[in-house]
Amino acid sequence: MEKKKIRVHHTIRAVVLLTAAFLFTLTMLSAATCFAQAGDEKSIECHKEIAKTIVHGTALGLGEILRDVKGEKKRIDLIRKFISPVRFYADNTGYFYVYKFNCVNIAHATQKDLPDKNLYNHKDAKGKYVIRELSDAAKTGGGFVDFYWLKPGDKGEQKKLGYVEPIPGTDYFIGTGVYLP
Repeated sequence: MEKKKIRVHHTIRAVVLLTAAFLFTLTMLSAATCFAQAGDEKSIECHKEIAKTIVHGTALGLGEILRDVKGEKKRIDLIRKFISPVRFYADNTGYFYVYKFNCVNIAHATQKDLPDKNLYNHKDAKGKYVIRELSDAAKTGGGFVDFYWLKPGDKGEQKKLGYVEPIPGTDYFIGTGVYLP
């Protein structure tokens, strides 16, 4: 029985790593095309497409992997391990965050103080209930929300366009975004 658990653990780990490698490769190919385009508007549209593509693929992959993981703690641990090292965009400002639909943070790749915090009442610098709006967008199948958030390496909140989708088979949603000029 113990060997079976170890084998399942290694299989899950391998699937997570392969999925991460695939998504990273996909993102880098898309990013290369994006950065070859000129103009801010095209660049933002390109970043939006990258965000949508990487969130969609990651949501589907995590949904499939989590289907076989029993127990909330194990599921959350897997999500945290998966998103923690992932960075994308040329300046590494692309990262993932995961919340429950009730606005409790499950995992955040850059702000390690957020997990387990309820951000239902969190307002950004302009007074927007950010996580509520992200949750509402995810509940409808996914979407973009503009808001202000801390940019890694900068001080203060910066304008950001986030994209979220539900993780199938869970009460979680995953998102990322692009910081806007």
